[in-house]
Amino acid sequence: MLTRRIIPCLDVKNGRVVKGKSFINLRDAGDPVELADYYCQAGADELVFLDITATTEGRDTIVEVVEHISEKIFMPLTVGGGLRTLADVQRMLRAGADKVSLNTAAVCRPELISESVAVFGSQCIVVAIDARRDDTSHSGWGVYVAGGQEPTGMDVVDWAKRTTALGAGEILLTSMDADGHCAGYDIDLTRIVSEAVNVPVIASGGAGSLEDLYRVLADGMADAVLAASIFHYGMHTIAEAKRYLRDRGVPVRL
Repeated sequence: MLTRRIIPCLDVKNGRVVKGKSFINLRDAGDPVELADYYCQAGADELVFLDITATTEGRDTIVEVVEHISEKIFMPLTVGGGLRTLADVQRMLRAGADKVSLNTAAVCRPELISESVAVFGSQCIVVAIDARRDDTSHSGWGVYVAGGQEPTGMDVVDWAKRTTALGAGEILLTSMDADGHCAGYDIDLTRIVSEAVNVPVIASGGAGSLEDLYRVLADGMADAVLAASIFHYGMHTIAEAKRYLRDRGVPVRL
C-alpha cells in the first residue's frame, strides 16, 4: 500500500499564519517561516502554503515568504493563492515550490489546468476545491471560490472529475462546513470525491483529534490529510499522529 501523508497547512494573511472557523474569525498562529522549519524538523511529509487573501485582494502570492520557506525545508512544498496565469505558476516554482495549488483561477478559466500541465507536468498541479453542503447540487456539495466567499453553482463531483480530465495530478479538498471546527473531517464529502477520481485526494477541514485523521483516511478514502489547528496550537505533534496511524494499520513514513 502507498503510504498516507501528513501535511500541515499554513494559511497566511498579511505575512502571518492564521486559522479560523469556516474561513472566518481568523486568529494568529505564528510566523510562516518559523512554522515551516518546525514542521520540517518534526517529520511532516509535505507542507502547504496558502496565501488566503491574495485572490480577494487582487494581488500576487507573497514570493519572498515562499523563497524563505523553501530555503528552510527539505520536503515537498505546495503553494497557492492568487495564481492566475502560467507566469504566476512559473514564478512560484522558481521561488522554490514543488507544486502549485489552483483554485479560483481554475474555475474561471479551466484551460489554465491543462496549459499548466502541458508545461510543468501533472505532478506539479494541484487543484484546490472548497466545498460546502448544497442541497441544490446533485452530490449534495457545491463549489465555492474567492476564499470561500462566492458560490459557483458547480457540483463538487462534476468539478473534481473535470479537473482530473484536464490533467490535475492531485485534489486538495476542503470542507468549508467543517473547517476550523476541530470536530472531524467531512467523511462523506471526502469519500464521494475520492471514489469519483483516479488521482490522490488530500482531505482538509475539521481535524481535531488523531481519530479524525484515521477516519478520513480509512472511511473517507483520502490519500493524505491536511491539518492546521491540531498542530499549530500543540494539540498533537506530527510524530504522535504518525504513531497513532501506524498502530491503527495505516501505512505512514516514520
